[in-house]
Amino acid sequence: MEGYITCGSGRSEFTEKKSVFIGTMKCVTTEAEAKEFIAGVRQEFSDATHNVWCYIVREGNAIRFSDDGEPSGTAGKPALEVLTREGVRDVALVVTRYFGGIKLGAGGLVRAYAASAKKTLDVAGKCPMVPFLTAEALMSYSDWAPASDLIKHLPCENEGVEYGMDVSVKLLLKAADLETVRTALTDLTAGRVLFEVTGETMRGAPDTPQQGDETKK
Repeated sequence: MEGYITCGSGRSEFTEKKSVFIGTMKCVTTEAEAKEFIAGVRQEFSDATHNVWCYIVREGNAIRFSDDGEPSGTAGKPALEVLTREGVRDVALVVTRYFGGIKLGAGGLVRAYAASAKKTLDVAGKCPMVPFLTAEALMSYSDWAPASDLIKHLPCENEGVEYGMDVSVKLLLKAADLETVRTALTDLTAGRVLFEVTGETMRGAPDTPQQGDETKK
């Protein structure tokens, strides 16, 4: 698995020649989720002149956009190009426009929709997604007492403990730290631990933006 960059959730708003542009963005992981998000924003702003949208979803390499009644190539495509240029994936964006009575022209529309996309992404924030391994360590109750303390100091996260005939602890760790964690637990238990990698997953890097709303500022 390779890392990638997605976004948080966010909303921005600005006015250009009396037309109000409201950008709404969300991280999505499937095309169905993107379509559901778009439908929700369209319903929220059902009285708007246009609800232009675009999305980039890693699953199935789905890349779509709509001008929603604006002149072809002046709305959805420039918004999508901003997301592409910024390198974000698993992202859906809707730019809502309330027409203010003054036409912007093709060039003005391209600039306005691109600006809304960029402003909304700046509010939502980029979120690096990092590949992690999931693992399970099975050990006796006598080994668990010292191991539980050791795990707190190892480069891994305790994702949950199950108590049965033995103790099973689920761990989350980076691939680069696998042997460090495995070796530490093996040495502590004199080889009695059963350590198994169970899968892979993606997690957001710490301290990354998750939600913002410029319209509240």
